[in-house]
Formats: sequence, structure tokens, C-alpha cells
Amino acid sequence: MKRWNFVSTLLLVLLSAAQAMSDVRLPKTFTDNAVLQRGKEIQIWGWAEPGEKVEATFNGATAVATTDAQGKWLLKLPAMEGFCEGKDLVLRGKNEIVLKNVVVGEVWICSGQSNMEQPLNSWGQARLSCSEEEISGDYSFVRFNRAQHWTSATPSDELKSDGWRVCRDGVQKSCTACGFHFAVRLHKELGVPVGLIDSNWGGSNINSWIPDEGWDNLPETVEVGKKLIAERDAAEKCEYRHAGGMYYAMLAPWEKYAIRGAIWYQGCSNAGEGGFYYYKQKAMIEEWRKIWNQGDFPFYWVQLANFQAPSTDPNNGGWAAIRDAQTRCMDVTNSGQAVIIDIGEERDIHPRNKFDVGNRLARWALANVYGKNVVFRSPIFEGVSFDGAKAMVRFAHCGDGLATGKNVERVGIEWTPGVAPKCFALAGADKKFYWADAKIVAKETVELTSKDVPEPKFVRFAWVQNPAEFNLYSSDGLPATPFRTDN
Repeated sequence: MKRWNFVSTLLLVLLSAAQAMSDVRLPKTFTDNAVLQRGKEIQIWGWAEPGEKVEATFNGATAVATTDAQGKWLLKLPAMEGFCEGKDLVLRGKNEIVLKNVVVGEVWICSGQSNMEQPLNSWGQARLSCSEEEISGDYSFVRFNRAQHWTSATPSDELKSDGWRVCRDGVQKSCTACGFHFAVRLHKELGVPVGLIDSNWGGSNINSWIPDEGWDNLPETVEVGKKLIAERDAAEKCEYRHAGGMYYAMLAPWEKYAIRGAIWYQGCSNAGEGGFYYYKQKAMIEEWRKIWNQGDFPFYWVQLANFQAPSTDPNNGGWAAIRDAQTRCMDVTNSGQAVIIDIGEERDIHPRNKFDVGNRLARWALANVYGKNVVFRSPIFEGVSFDGAKAMVRFAHCGDGLATGKNVERVGIEWTPGVAPKCFALAGADKKFYWADAKIVAKETVELTSKDVPEPKFVRFAWVQNPAEFNLYSSDGLPATPFRTDN
């Protein structure tokens, strides 16, 4: 009798398991509270019994698919306009799944290392630049889906996450702070929900976010990629440091999901590579765009902030080289850079002011994606001419003119008329740099002189680890971009 009971129980378990395997099932990319991208065909996918018919109904539209021999299915709903009122997304096969409170709006990837991962509550540390209302109030128009940390040597279909979460009642305290402020600004201008694919890992190297094929996009990265991939494949398991591991685990599950674009904050872990970072970031952007197959979607990043003790030697660049590599990457189509050389902190690699970071990224999106009349680009070096002991530096994108001031968190620039620009340096033919005296002499021009450099040949601006005295802005309140001419 006991044996019969055991066999009966085992059969019931097996039958139950078989039934569960045949049920329509979704990845964690699709849960209650999801945000679907407006204006683009909506792809939904999952698993069921081979040959099973699966039907989706949402917002008056219906689509049907049949699973393949491996039990996978994918169906497509038509593009829709954005709306904020949540609706049911119903999937029917042998079972029924009802996803509640699904909306249509703008979907953005938020990826990188800890400065993008850093949540509104700063992991329980001192509050970031957010108000009590922002961290506990109702921001239901912002939703995020945060990936759990893990790695894989091959693309994963499964997303490890708690699913889509609505930013209200304090839930937002675990949302990327950069992404949250970015999303709030977008919603304010666009009036539609914003969904954040919150996929980051503190301390991560860009290598871990580049899929294997991406290393072949540029001749400069081919051999580097081969070595990194071989190292990973020779290991017993894919680890934190390995090439592609984070992309395959934490972003690959989203590859068929319609998105608008990506924002990226990473580089500290690659700072020692200097200029070579340019090739890695460019290769990564190109590969993400190929995989998502949604055209040259916008890709905006944050240039590394000032950090560590104020720099006194203009010949010691520190992170300046990787900042320059990031600036150079603006030659990638439909890309842009938020300069934050003015809001870093001497003692914290994680600047608390994520408000300005998110808003400066949002300026790029609002102007270039959504056609809003928003100034988005920081002043950038255009050229220099030398006249005896003088150097005349010209900037582009200065608005109504260059001016000096200090950024005040959540307020804007506190202007300082009559105060000279800081952080410029001059060198002669020997390329030994000395701090320069500077003055704004025209809308887009700064004149430089130095008693130590009677015949200047080269210029540097904010080309140090921490240019703490930085004070040069466009009239629109955006900081000038660091540069050098002694390449």
C-alpha cells in the first residue's frame, strides 16, 4: 500500500510538472506594470507546449502565434500611441496569463557600473539629490525593471529580476537615480510613461558588456577580444570580470523588446586604458545596435566626473585621457555625451548629484529624439590660434556666450561676472604645461597667457584628475568640455 501511495504521488508530481512545462510562460521582461514602447511594433515572446497556439490581446489589438518544436513562440502587436492608464495584457493558450497595469510610453536602457546602478536611496547612505517627495511620492509614470547580478558565457533567454516596478510609495528608492531623474524630465516634456531597463553592476568593466561579435566591429579591438573570450572560455565558469558575461545575462533577455534608446554611465573601471576606451565603447555601441535591430537608436553617456584631491599639476592628466576617449566617441552616429566635470566630489567616486546627470542626459534625448527646443550640447573645443605670447581658444556651442559661474545642485548656475575662467594651461614646444591666465574676450573665445610660457604652442583645459576650480559654462548653463591640443 505504501509503495502504491509513493508511486501515485510520483506520478502526480510528474504529471503536474509536465502540465506546468506546457503552460504558456513569459520571461520577466513581461510582468504586471510593464511599459511597452510606443510607436513601434510590440513583440511578445515566451514558451509553451510545441505546436500550441498562443493569443495576446491588449488595448483592442490581438495577435496569434504557434510555438515551434522547442516550445518557443513570438507574436507581434501593432504599434500604439502612448497612454498612462494601465490596461490588462491577456495571453491565452492552454492556460491564461493576465498582466495588470500595462502602459505604453518610452523605454530606455540604463546600463553601466555603480554610478548608473546607484539608487535614489544611495544603498542606505546619505540621501542623493532627491527630495522627500521624489523618494516616497507618486511617480507612477516612471517604472523600472532592475536585473539581478549574474553572468553567462552565452545569451540567456531568462531575466533574473523582480519584474516591472512602479515608482510610488517608496518603491523608487531602489531605482537608478540617474535614470529616475532622466525619466522624470522626459515625462514632464512628453506626458507619457517612461520605462527603465535598469541593468547595471558596480565596478563592472566595459569588457563584460560587449557581446563576442562586437570585438570584430573595429580592427583595433579584434585581437583584444580574442584574448578576452579565450580567457573566459578556459575558465570553469563565467565570472564578473569576463568578456560579455554581464551583457549575456542581464541585457540579452531584452533583445527583442522594443526600446527608444540607451543611456550609459561607465568608465571608472577602465580608466587606466586611457584612449583605447574609445574603441571599446564604439565597438559596444555598434554591436548593441546590430543585435537590437532597431536602427541606430540613440546612445547617450556620461563623461567621468572630477574625483580625488584637487589637481595642482597641469602635466598630470589622471582620468583626462579616458574623458577624451569618451568625447571622441561622439563621432558615432546618433550619440551624445553629458559633461559633468563640475559636479564630482573629491572623496567620493559616486557623486551625490545625480539630478544634474539625469537632466543633462535628458537634454540630449529631448532635443534629438523628441524634437524639443532644448539646448543639449556642452561647449566644445573648436580651434586655437597663437599670436606671440597669446593663445586664442575658440569654443563651439556657447549659446549667447561663455561665462563663469558655479553649478548649484537643483538650482542651476550661480553666475560670477568678472571672474576669470580657470583650469587652462599652456605649454611651449617642450610640452611642459603651466597654469594660464584666462579671460573671455568674445562670445566664443578665451584669451590665454602665461608668464612661464612666452611662446605657447599647446593648450590644455581641465585636463587633470580633478579640476576643482572649474567655472566655465555656456550661457545655457552647460559646462565646457575638457580638451588638449598636444595629442
